[in-house]
Amino acid sequence: MKENKNIYNFFRLASCSPKLQVSNTIYNSNKIIENIRLAEKNDVDIIVFPELSISSYSAADLFNTSNLTSSAEKSLNFIIKETNDLNIVSIIGLPIRYNSVLYNCAVVIYYNKIMGIVPKSHLCNYNEYYEERWFTSGKDLKSQYIIYNDEKIPFGVDLVFQFGSSDLKFAIEICEDLWAVNPPSDNYIKSGANVIFNLSASDEYLGKVDYRKQLISSTSSRQINAYIYASAGANESSTDLSYSGFCGIFENGKLLKEGKRFSFESEMIIADIDIELINNTRQKNKTFCSNIIYNSNFINIDIIQKYNRGEFREIRKSPFLPRKNNEEEFYSEILQIQSTALAKRLLHINCKDIVIGISGGLDSTWALFVAMESFKKLNYDISGIHAITMPGFGTSKRTKSNALDLIKKMGVSTYEISIKKSVELHLDDISYDGDRDDIVFENAQARERTQILMDYANKVGGIAIGTGDLSELALGWCTYNADQMSMYNVNSGLPKTLIPFVLKWHSNRLNNNHIVELINDIINTPISPELLPLGNDEKQQSTEATLGKYELHDFYLFYFIRLGFGIKKIFWLAKLAFREKYSNEELINTLETFIRRFFKSQFKRTAMPDGPKIGTVSLSPRGDWRMPSDVDYKIWKDKIKELRKEYNLK
Repeated sequence: MKENKNIYNFFRLASCSPKLQVSNTIYNSNKIIENIRLAEKNDVDIIVFPELSISSYSAADLFNTSNLTSSAEKSLNFIIKETNDLNIVSIIGLPIRYNSVLYNCAVVIYYNKIMGIVPKSHLCNYNEYYEERWFTSGKDLKSQYIIYNDEKIPFGVDLVFQFGSSDLKFAIEICEDLWAVNPPSDNYIKSGANVIFNLSASDEYLGKVDYRKQLISSTSSRQINAYIYASAGANESSTDLSYSGFCGIFENGKLLKEGKRFSFESEMIIADIDIELINNTRQKNKTFCSNIIYNSNFINIDIIQKYNRGEFREIRKSPFLPRKNNEEEFYSEILQIQSTALAKRLLHINCKDIVIGISGGLDSTWALFVAMESFKKLNYDISGIHAITMPGFGTSKRTKSNALDLIKKMGVSTYEISIKKSVELHLDDISYDGDRDDIVFENAQARERTQILMDYANKVGGIAIGTGDLSELALGWCTYNADQMSMYNVNSGLPKTLIPFVLKWHSNRLNNNHIVELINDIINTPISPELLPLGNDEKQQSTEATLGKYELHDFYLFYFIRLGFGIKKIFWLAKLAFREKYSNEELINTLETFIRRFFKSQFKRTAMPDGPKIGTVSLSPRGDWRMPSDVDYKIWKDKIKELRKEYNLK
């Protein structure tokens, strides 16, 4: 079959708990075949079934009968025959006799061939489990081969399967292997495996499902891999135990998909795994990299790669936002990180006064809330928060009113200082005769505001708090030695798209309808630097009209910095996430703006003030992001040109 390379390194994986009958290998193999065919129709690359899925796990002493074991092996051959026309890798559990010893095994099949057999290393033999009564541990079986159907098949606990010419390498654990002190996967990942499949038959009791998910999640996170778990279902024997058929697909510790439990029908979950995401995360994590030891005993088995056609993976439009049901904890943590960081700085310099410029916009409003939380932590008088609004030539009635209203409602020290006169004098001093729509006119206002904040901070013996956010830092949407500068910036790690949500969350906590209404109006106010003069219609200068939408910039920021993806993959992901909202031209234009401004603005970030890291993306030159200010970014520009050519754009 012709190999189609998936350039974006997404692979479709499935976990299935099939309907079964205890010890009925013919019935069970038919159900497995049925689900393999269903998975193949859904473009699945690899599917995994539970532990001993052909025979059933709960057959007990029947495992010591030759009828069951031989029937299971015949059923495996039947599955291979019936699926030999399908381009899908299947991982199936069954008992296999080798050298007169019975092993609990996982068999990897592809077309009409067994690619490898992995025996269980750690047999469960405590509490309700008696596996050592029937099986032998395979933990010492390495570099072994078994003659099966007249073919020499790799057999042992040292198999790593290479998926075609791609970067996907997978290995297998069986149930208790995961729960061991030193699970086999710890060795597999040292030989490059980035996906682990687990065939399980984990029974249920109160609280176990949460513990199981935590264990898989922590393993996936610690090993930086995808972990695919398939467990035996409700049709297993209920003589003494109950089985739920838990299926889960995890990626870097995150649960991507979870199946229905306690079903008497076959249950299958499917998710797309991003191998590039896993490998890039590993590359950045030097603790992980320092422990990689490629063991020559591990056998890489080549499997032809399949091209994914359909779409299963959800690409979130706002990767910085919390997932559902986690908002309260997420937003609270943000406030705690920022307010504690500011409080520590104030304690260190023995300072009880801060100065904040309040514009009536998102960033300064949230910075004020953070400051108030810091003062609350320290039991400081909030009169030490000096909030200054500085109307200029582009300030609208709406933002000025909101700024003053906010300051008064918060009960902090309030000041209004117009910058018009001082800017006019400054422009006269430098003999400016422009049309008041250029960078000189805009930056003069920004620097005048910063001068006021800095000097007023000196007057009260305090510090000026920066309010510029992470998105603005990424785009360089800040005037050098103006809003780019402060004595401490609380928002430097907070992306623009996240701020409206924390504002809404916090305002609702205050139980004040007037504040809630005010915050809603601030959130709904168009984003503007308010540096160009207003016309008679008071139409404001629009940031997003110049830069493009912030939701796109934050999307690009996440995938470019956090995950290190290439231009074409970032664009492809954006197409999936925003296909009903933006055209290809809008996506490419904004991506080009992001790349150009990101690289050209590094000199501003090199000189950025102190501020706390909040999420997984930080641009601090002292922390997460170190880049020359004079880097040549031709490689990225050329990729943008290729996209334009591909989509017939100028």
